[in-house]
Amino acid sequence: MEAYGEVDEVNAMLGLARAQGLDADLDEVLARLQTDLFAIGARLADPGDRLGDRVAKAAVTPADVERLEAWIDRFDTELPPLVRFILPSGSTTGALLHLARTVCRRAERRIVALESGVAPEVLAYVNRVSDLLFVLPPRRAPHRRARIRRRA
Repeated sequence: MEAYGEVDEVNAMLGLARAQGLDADLDEVLARLQTDLFAIGARLADPGDRLGDRVAKAAVTPADVERLEAWIDRFDTELPPLVRFILPSGSTTGALLHLARTVCRRAERRIVALESGVAPEVLAYVNRVSDLLFVLPPRRAPHRRARIRRRA
């Protein structure tokens, strides 16, 4: 129950980020993530393949994971090399996407803790969503970067 609750929380945060007003490209990406996360939540709530005699449940596939990988590569190439920590700030949308990323990591830990009955592509998908959410916020607004300080 905790696993799909965490997935639902990520989905709600993505909805809140979308409500802030995004460019069409980013809105389309987040809308697709939301649809896929609903499918994942349904699978986690009931691992069966069908809702009834004639209705198959939506599922994420290896192709969906590959789509995430392509998005990560595309958005990552638009960013300068990461040389410092990124503080979750800069804009409301950027901060919401960072928050969604941290909840997505928590969802991933909950899914791993289930130990069985979870399709490998579900875990792979959730893992890649959190990586995608890491490269998206800098597209929305400049971020303050924290310098790494050494202690004497």
